[in-house]
Amino acid sequence: MPDTYRKPTLDKDLDKFATMEEATGLLNRGFVTPGLALVFIFLCAVVAAVFVTGHPGSVVIIAAATIGAYMALNIGANDVANNVGPAVGSKAMTLGVALAIAAVFESAGALIAGGDVVNTISKDIIDPAAVSDPDVFIAAMMAALVAAAMWIHLATFIGAPVSTTHSIVGGVMGAGIAAAGVDAVNWGTMGGIAASWLISPFMGGVIAALFLAFIKMAIIYQDDKIAAARRWVPVLIAIMAGAFAAYLSIKGLKALVDISLTQALMIGAGTAILSWAVARPVIAWQSQGLENRNQSLRKLFGIPLICSAALLSFAHGANDVANAVGPLAAIVHTAEYGDVAAQVTIPLWVMAVGAGGISLGLILFGPKLIRMVGNQITKLNPMRAYCVALSAAITVIIASWLGLPVSSTHIAVGAVFGVGFFREWYTEKSARRADYVGRHQLNPTDGKPAKGRLAEQRRRKLVRRSHFLQIVAAWVITVPAAAVLSGVMFALLRGVLN
Repeated sequence: MPDTYRKPTLDKDLDKFATMEEATGLLNRGFVTPGLALVFIFLCAVVAAVFVTGHPGSVVIIAAATIGAYMALNIGANDVANNVGPAVGSKAMTLGVALAIAAVFESAGALIAGGDVVNTISKDIIDPAAVSDPDVFIAAMMAALVAAAMWIHLATFIGAPVSTTHSIVGGVMGAGIAAAGVDAVNWGTMGGIAASWLISPFMGGVIAALFLAFIKMAIIYQDDKIAAARRWVPVLIAIMAGAFAAYLSIKGLKALVDISLTQALMIGAGTAILSWAVARPVIAWQSQGLENRNQSLRKLFGIPLICSAALLSFAHGANDVANAVGPLAAIVHTAEYGDVAAQVTIPLWVMAVGAGGISLGLILFGPKLIRMVGNQITKLNPMRAYCVALSAAITVIIASWLGLPVSSTHIAVGAVFGVGFFREWYTEKSARRADYVGRHQLNPTDGKPAKGRLAEQRRRKLVRRSHFLQIVAAWVITVPAAAVLSGVMFALLRGVLN
């Protein structure tokens, strides 16, 4: 059709309609994830109603199930990122694969090894005698759940990975103070938790940095990288396998089998020897024909990283599901039987709420924090991500041996910081690195002289200071913020229930 017969006004109108339809579609997609979350919360309330209708306190239990589902969604959105973020950031696996692996193994850990008994007073923060009245106890547990969930939601929104354990501890503390005063709080236990704010990330960072230093010295800055990798990568895989075997024995399987620390270390040692024997021929086969460069080394760490993400997710589901369902199970028991027990059994439907909420929260809202941990703090490759994952397992084992209360979130993120800050120091100070770069006159990708590259790299900061300060600030205020929110919520709930 000739241009003279075109109708410019009609064309513009059609373009406007197309643009509006596209904008509407994008807006609708923005409502899908919160809509699915609301549907899940509603379904959890329905499930609770099916199981408790006709029981005493059924209305309170249904309300608590709704809050517990909201808490589980927030745990999945925030806390699980630490398990898979490094593997995604290093490109060992895609975001979609990471979400699928984490969702499956988080649910498996929660349902298989999540435990059927939990303490009703989280971490022995509050004296049980101070909240022995059933109505006061129910209000305190509900306030703790709401406050912890709200704080984690806010932290996820601003992009700060925080400890869900510290959040629920702060919630319980705040509700206990509001219910019975400051004397009801076990301040010795709170002091130990406060100490873990420093111990967890520092220990994780140091261990991750030490392993990265070893990899650089023994493999990366060797003239024959592939030969060095054949020698040391099986050893590193064996250390990782042994550490995770011990880690899972201590943290993930404690609900199924009573295992002491010595027994866990023996299991880890046996697993390490077996893994070394298996990994040695596998690495020799994988390394055949690889070029003598760092990019080739990354391929050898891919499968161990995927396995570590799955194992960390399993252990996290087993360990942290109690943060969502522990207070909920306590409310269910107290509402049904009218007494406050030191320990309660978790009904299967309550465990399913926690497992389903963590997995769904990860899928719907987890990518934001996964990208933060994996990409935005410092640049990770498979070797660095391996150091982060291994540090998480080893730090938990050391903390269990020392009897220290630590946060898996603080450990993992601290390990990421440790890797980044070590790279800054190593780039500027390492004589071995300077000698290696000096002997390789040109970088084949940019053609810059070695001295010019060294000077440029020394000026670069490899850790984003803004993210570092934001995350540390969120860690410091987690317990007091959750405590204040919980105290306010307790006062409101007591007013409503009375």
